[in-house]
Amino acid sequence: MSKIFSERLRAARTLKGLSQTDLAKKTDLQPSAISHFENDRRSPSFDNLKRLADALEVTVDYLLGRAEEPKNLNLVSQQLFRDFKQMTESDKDTLTKMAKMLADKNKKEDKS
Repeated sequence: MSKIFSERLRAARTLKGLSQTDLAKKTDLQPSAISHFENDRRSPSFDNLKRLADALEVTVDYLLGRAEEPKNLNLVSQQLFRDFKQMTESDKDTLTKMAKMLADKNKKEDKS
């Protein structure tokens, strides 16, 4: 793997307030495996990489250094779109108005 993976894994774990043992429990891995990953002595399998990303609530791309943001905002957009499709027309109208109101509010705050 790369040095960036080990650095980001350690940083994400630390930000979540987890010890290596805590992360190991959340991912069904051995604490020694987490240590090996963080010290760039071993690379995780793809399955273990997904487990680590899920447990740390970051994207795999972030851990691998392919993205700068830990979370994929596109996933949030996709979930909103799926939820939106399930709403009544009245609920869609209400949500659209709320989104516009929040966006306008944030624009005003940014100018201050």
